[in-house]
Amino acid sequence: MEALVTPHRLIVYLDVKSPYAFLAKDPAYQLEDEFNIEIDWRPLTLDIPSYLGSAKTNTRGEVVESKRSPQQWLAVRYAYMDAKRYARLNDIILYGTQKIWDSSFAGIAMLWAKQHGRKELRSYLDIVYERFWRRDLDIENSEVMASVLLEAGVNTDGFVDYLYGQGRLIHDELQGKLHPAGIFGVPTFVIDGEIYFGREHLPSIRWHLSGCKGRAPDVAYQHFGG
Repeated sequence: MEALVTPHRLIVYLDVKSPYAFLAKDPAYQLEDEFNIEIDWRPLTLDIPSYLGSAKTNTRGEVVESKRSPQQWLAVRYAYMDAKRYARLNDIILYGTQKIWDSSFAGIAMLWAKQHGRKELRSYLDIVYERFWRRDLDIENSEVMASVLLEAGVNTDGFVDYLYGQGRLIHDELQGKLHPAGIFGVPTFVIDGEIYFGREHLPSIRWHLSGCKGRAPDVAYQHFGG
């Protein structure tokens, strides 16, 4: 699997532990339905400690362990404030995570779900994102992820072997190709080989899918879908 190559019109890279990816998920569904395309959904497992440090909090939100600089804390707090601002507009609940999760199991499970159909994949994504951001899902537990797949209508025969075998190899090989290709965060959209990082580019993605008809949207001021 090459980072920028797909038989489909649009690639979307996600990580369940990114609130910005959560906020981009449903608008991406809209594009898929409106233009009758099939999105190539792919995992990008963020290495957050490498650039934002790490921390743990208790159920009251009190920091009990921190490996972050003051500047990193400022960046993290702003990101949550910004994401929650947009989440409120769509009645989406975002509870800050209590630690930095390894989301690779969730990404590999997404690859598995993708093999079983669009409906099942969407159901899986909806369950995972909603429960994770309510602090109600252990995405590091293989049995939990298998149960989510089952709930989403996905056959799990062979999933555990895939999770630790072929799926892990596909996931890890893809992660190694992303940064060299210019993909470093989520959500990232790739259309016709062109990379767009951030949900603010959704109007431009829509414009591309429409055949670049009319004036290109000003992403800073034009409402998505308007």
